[in-house]
Amino acid sequence: MPFSEVAHDVWVARYEWFDVNVTVVRGGSGLLVVDTHASAEAAREVIDDVRALGAGDVVAVVNTHEHFDHVFGNGAFRTAYGDVPVHAHEVAAANTVASGERFKARLADRSGEPRVAGLLATEIVPADTTFSSAVALDVGDRLVELVHPGRGHTDGDLVVRVPDSDVVLAGDLVEESGPPGFGPDSHPMDWPLTLDIVLSLLTPASVVVPGHGAPVDRAFVEEQRNTIGIVAETIRDLATRGVPVAEALDAAEWPYPTDHLADAVRRGYEHLPRSQKRLPLV
Repeated sequence: MPFSEVAHDVWVARYEWFDVNVTVVRGGSGLLVVDTHASAEAAREVIDDVRALGAGDVVAVVNTHEHFDHVFGNGAFRTAYGDVPVHAHEVAAANTVASGERFKARLADRSGEPRVAGLLATEIVPADTTFSSAVALDVGDRLVELVHPGRGHTDGDLVVRVPDSDVVLAGDLVEESGPPGFGPDSHPMDWPLTLDIVLSLLTPASVVVPGHGAPVDRAFVEEQRNTIGIVAETIRDLATRGVPVAEALDAAEWPYPTDHLADAVRRGYEHLPRSQKRLPLV
């Protein structure tokens, strides 16, 4: 059984393809599914696993952000469960199609690979129910909170809080199986403060489900927040000293491998105000 229970009526399945987590939360009216995997074909496998769980029918879907590996299964879930609402932050929903098409373009030369072919054939279905700051979803006898804590991995990250089980589903704001995803749409200078908001939602006993990897605890999130903070402050220091962006990766000690940080440095330099930069910069 791919799904394992991490708290009362909260199950997580960790799928090998992209090492992505899908979470199911049961309420009195049915199941809330958080993230839908990386293609329609992969999502149909998830749907089979949800049905095998025998916990009820899906009544709503949540996307933690717009990236393909968390949203490309939306259409399959809506087909299987009668156009259930798909919830996301308003910015994530607006960015989903463009973000997905960019990723498809990157994989176009791998169309001969079976799983990639399925990904490329997937219709991109963005969320149809959005919010700006926070919203509570009623799933019967249970309220589930969606909170946009700020920018970090993307512009439109959200976390899902299940208060009665002390569980927080953090999406890719927290990653356990590798370094944080500093991609071309990340916000490395905002990310530490965003995780401060996430930490304010946690207790010492909270179970935190990352977007990728095994569930973690509050101490793990604190450590990752502090390490991302080191990345942000190193970028700020280099820019303040006038180190050109092209030389920044080689000009400092970094807490993560530098092959994961090229976008972080570029984006950090772009986002710093002019008052925190010293010429010459390139």
